Amino acid sequence: MLLADMTQPKEVARLILPTWAGEFDLRVFEDASGDVYLLFVYGEIGDGQDLLVRLHSACLTGDTFGSLRCDCGPQLHLAMRQIVAEGRGALVYAAGHEGRGVGLVAKLQAYMLQDEGHDTVDANRRLGLPIDGRDYREAVHILQAAGVRSSRVLTNNPAKASALEREGVSVERLVSLQTALHLRNRRYVQTKQERLGHRAPGGSPLIGDDSLAGNGQAFDATALLGEVGSPVDRPYVVLKYAQTLDGRIAASSGDSKWISGTQERRVSHALRAASDAVLVGAGTAVADDPLLTVRMVPGASPIRVVLDSTLRVPLDAQVFGPDAATVILTSERSSPDRRTALRLRGVKVEVVREAPDGIDLAAGLARLRSLGIRCVLVEGGSRVITSALRERLADRVVVAVAPLLLGKGTDAVGDLGASLVQDGLRLVDRTVHQLGPDLLVAGDLDWARG
Repeated sequence: MLLADMTQPKEVARLILPTWAGEFDLRVFEDASGDVYLLFVYGEIGDGQDLLVRLHSACLTGDTFGSLRCDCGPQLHLAMRQIVAEGRGALVYAAGHEGRGVGLVAKLQAYMLQDEGHDTVDANRRLGLPIDGRDYREAVHILQAAGVRSSRVLTNNPAKASALEREGVSVERLVSLQTALHLRNRRYVQTKQERLGHRAPGGSPLIGDDSLAGNGQAFDATALLGEVGSPVDRPYVVLKYAQTLDGRIAASSGDSKWISGTQERRVSHALRAASDAVLVGAGTAVADDPLLTVRMVPGASPIRVVLDSTLRVPLDAQVFGPDAATVILTSERSSPDRRTALRLRGVKVEVVREAPDGIDLAAGLARLRSLGIRCVLVEGGSRVITSALRERLADRVVVAVAPLLLGKGTDAVGDLGASLVQDGLRLVDRTVHQLGPDLLVAGDLDWARG
């Protein structure tokens, strides 16, 4: 059906909409079937040439609730940021394109089949649904009506560019919207690339081209996490830290910023984006006051977990801020009033068993598993790292080694009871990468030999 034969969507509302990214001119359109399109315009369209454009298909679970099963929410936020940074652009939000056009209920039914092992393409086929049922013609018409004549399209999907070209809006080039992969959406994103022809939605793999860590784009660091298993009594645990050549994670003064370089820290943020949670001890939270969010790559921030048996971390610490969810594991010794104060700030407080040197790590990890957390990235400090190794509660180690000698300082790992070299813990299935001046060593812990 030609565009001229279609009943054109009717404009039903227009207003200025302030958003987290900036102030947009919002125009709302409705077609004859009741489908709604939201046109967000930032800046002046002017002559309509060479405009940054995004056609975004609605995803209630990803855009609104932050589902980790897809990359829709991070892509929407990244597109809005890029349009605002450009100073001029347009985004069409197609409310009727949920689930690539099959609708919300059908999409969730397809999710159920994906949980049984089918990818997104085969799940739709088993339900008798189209692999992609979207029609972009009305969205393109809305852009044309707003004065858009040529575009740079924010997408990884060449089909969107083809739709614009087919309906009369020329495409100068595709601008990729690559976001850091999460372990829960890795297969979904890979399917989009391998079976639907999308252009590397998660970026290129870090493995095999280490220069990608410094090019300002997203990259896939999930291979560094290894073959993520599913322990029944705790999450899969990865220890991640940066140390000097002589094994220090901080100077004698406590200073630890920054042992590793920018490229290695970007990898750390990509690993956070890939994990369900990032965990530190109270000492690290007090000494470093970290945010523990994802900032150096485009991606979702993990749940932040702090081990604090007496709730000594200050209430104004950044880890309790609104940028991500936080869980604090404490003991019966902590103040009930302090627990209440944290809960009022939106922090989830869990009371678990105590050990002689603080929170019982096994009990804490078991509680996290009961909360649905399946993969934890442990970033410190030394006591937590040592406990995880001593108690055999870690599955993998990712260590950045900086070309730096500190002498006296904080050891990365404490006493593990190894009196002979042969008693030391060994890494298997190892990989080594150079990231700027730093070396990154990753491997699985060989508990069978340890």
